[in-house]
Amino acid sequence: MFNFICKRVLYAIPVILIIATVTFFLIRLAPGDPLSDEKVVPSEIRVNLEAHYGFDNPLWLQYLHYMRNLFQGDLGPSFKYTGWTVNELIGQSFLVSLELGLLSLIIAVLLGTISGTIAAVNKNSSLDYFPMSIAMVGICMPTFVMGPLLILFFGLYLGWFNPLGWELWSDRILPALTLGIYYAAYIARLTRSGMLEILSSDYIRTARAKGLPEWRVVLVHGIKTGLLPVVAFIGPASAGLISGSFVVETIFQVPGLGRFFIMAAFNRDYTMVLGTVLFYAILIILLNLIVDIIQVIINPRLKYE
Repeated sequence: MFNFICKRVLYAIPVILIIATVTFFLIRLAPGDPLSDEKVVPSEIRVNLEAHYGFDNPLWLQYLHYMRNLFQGDLGPSFKYTGWTVNELIGQSFLVSLELGLLSLIIAVLLGTISGTIAAVNKNSSLDYFPMSIAMVGICMPTFVMGPLLILFFGLYLGWFNPLGWELWSDRILPALTLGIYYAAYIARLTRSGMLEILSSDYIRTARAKGLPEWRVVLVHGIKTGLLPVVAFIGPASAGLISGSFVVETIFQVPGLGRFFIMAAFNRDYTMVLGTVLFYAILIILLNLIVDIIQVIINPRLKYE
């Protein structure tokens, strides 16, 4: 395991450097710059600001300065939020995005595995067709459509939840459902296909022949192996739940990292965009590594290769 982790870390370093390089130059191709504002700035002040932030240097020199600071763990100052560094903004807002992502992951796993298992056990019946039809609707409906619909129905018509905000515990439900339902649909279909394959295997027939109750055959002998496709999917799904909260945080006015990224893109906050992209890239690599390790633990036939 140690050698496997070391190799993955070594492979990740050039990937992160490539992402940093490509993002650095792509963001500079956008029209305008962080010093552009609706209010006209006198030329003398603009010259001083460009010298302060290093914008008067050639682009290649700005890139070298940024990469030097990056190796030191410094993501630079935010151009939009004066007096704040990108490290501070990410550290403060990511906890909110992490909470939203974890709640959404719990909802996705619970809804997906339960409905997928029920559909597999009751193959070609109404308990199979109905949850899989709902799953297909969930796959086809993006979060920017699901979110306003949940706000309209549960927030405005029924009045059960606040449409916007992140103050009360109940404010977590609608954003978490918006994110979780989309991935629950994928997990449900993966669970169904995995469980159908396992329930038709020889060792499951042997367990049934021994007279074990069906619930024990499914929950003890079948589900551990049947959920291997789901475990493999949880890695990219977890990254998608956390990074995909950009739209949901904007819809529900959640003070997470996604909102900072959206605002940074609109305000051409170079360092905030770069820092957020790199942070999520490292997070995705870490989550995929954890999932690979869990897969080997669950299935000893797999190797650390």
